[in-house]
Amino acid sequence: MSTWVLLRGLTRESGHWGAFPDMLRARLPGARVVAIDLPGNGRLNQAQSPTSIEATMHDCRHQMAASGHAPPFHLLAMSLGAMVAVEWAFRHPEELAGCVLVNTSLRPFSRWYQRLRPANYAAVLGVVAGAKTSRQREQTVLRLTSRHLAPDARVIDDWTALREARPVSGINALRQLLAAARYQAPVDAPSVPLLVLASRRDALVNAECSRQLARQWNAAILEHPTAGHDLPLDDGPWVVEQVARWAGLGARSPLTSAHPPDATPSPGA
Repeated sequence: MSTWVLLRGLTRESGHWGAFPDMLRARLPGARVVAIDLPGNGRLNQAQSPTSIEATMHDCRHQMAASGHAPPFHLLAMSLGAMVAVEWAFRHPEELAGCVLVNTSLRPFSRWYQRLRPANYAAVLGVVAGAKTSRQREQTVLRLTSRHLAPDARVIDDWTALREARPVSGINALRQLLAAARYQAPVDAPSVPLLVLASRRDALVNAECSRQLARQWNAAILEHPTAGHDLPLDDGPWVVEQVARWAGLGARSPLTSAHPPDATPSPGA
């Protein structure tokens, strides 16, 4: 039985996956799907967020051990969470069966203005430390991360409830930003099978970051033509299908198309 560990991004928690874990379970019968929180987020919002990706990775490993789950694991990780997955793959490759990296960016492969588009700096800081209401912050997050959902989508209600129930402190948000900014991946590829998923219309992180990473590490890459940064939100079924096909093909498969034949998105997730 395979175990899939889901890792979210900056200040986001396991609850932000929405229906995606159930989609993955349905497409991978018998698989265990475990969504955990990075320290400082979600159920761990009272913990202090580390200022290094390595420390965050070790915390995630300890969570899995404490919950009784034994490796090897598959990691499916977004953005900041994908940095954690990369560090895990380098430090403890024997614990991983594969990694799916969604809309991430890594030094030294991407330029600073590609890793976080400068036009969004003010909006991101407003979400992290602004004086807006919880709902206004979540509306900003949706605007930055989705290309499929309307500004008044019902997910705003769910996200607002999560923020109010388990708020991430401004200090922890800044510590997570610092960890992401400081992290630099090794130049050589890890010895773990990789799949890179990217959204061409990502308004937060330039999709070229994923392309550069895939080229550097000779990794399989697939691009969604219309989705935003939160690819599992915009088209969860597409993500699940690509993951299932990749897992079935095995390690180092020739799945490298940037224009997959099934890249037409569903109406939304």
